[in-house]
Amino acid sequence: MIEHHLDLDTGEGSMNTFVTHPEEGGPFPVVLFFMDAPGKREELHEMARRIGTAGYYVMLPNLYYRTDRDWQMVWDDPEGMKAMFRMAMTLDYNTLRIDTTALLAHAAADPVADDGNVGAVGYCMSGRFAFASAALFPDQIKATASYYATRLSGEQSPERFAPEVKAECYFAVAEHDEHITDEITREFAAHLDQAGVKSRFEWYPGTGHGFAFPHRPDYQPEGAERHYERLFDLFDRNLRGRS
Repeated sequence: MIEHHLDLDTGEGSMNTFVTHPEEGGPFPVVLFFMDAPGKREELHEMARRIGTAGYYVMLPNLYYRTDRDWQMVWDDPEGMKAMFRMAMTLDYNTLRIDTTALLAHAAADPVADDGNVGAVGYCMSGRFAFASAALFPDQIKATASYYATRLSGEQSPERFAPEVKAECYFAVAEHDEHITDEITREFAAHLDQAGVKSRFEWYPGTGHGFAFPHRPDYQPEGAERHYERLFDLFDRNLRGRS
């Protein structure tokens, strides 16, 4: 595997980005890996490598670069939690558009990347961003996966983007999630269905919020492996044309 730690100019700063892809066999379909609220960290680098080994050009940006390029979440620290929520609130669909533009521009300039076939994946905070990215870049982003996505209702809900989405979209929902209710999830699913979005919502039994993260207390191996299985199936069909 090849790895790079890059600084991408977005016009609003230098976005430090982790990129990984196989050594041979490119160009590879691009996967935009949007971080969760605790930020870009080695745990996510490990997950990006796992995706990359399946034959993808994975880009994991630090979405907090405007505030702090080097911030690290300290668990069980009240001040760290406050800082996390403050930085998370600085992100919106406009910053998503700006940052994704920079990511796709870099991919377009790299002959190892197939920037015409792009997927997006997000977790928790970024689950809604992965979905919205398909509306902001409908000609490039052909599949999105959102795991235990939050804020699917209210002012920050991405439901407004549904009419513009052409991609196939997958949503994984934890059975026990204190951050979002089943009712909100089902209402969002119904909205996508009415808008004609090709989507699937799947509930993962026995899981809690964050079940796919290997270093989190709620990590559940069975759910984590299913999450990769579904992700690879989604991307293989839509980015590679495999049945």
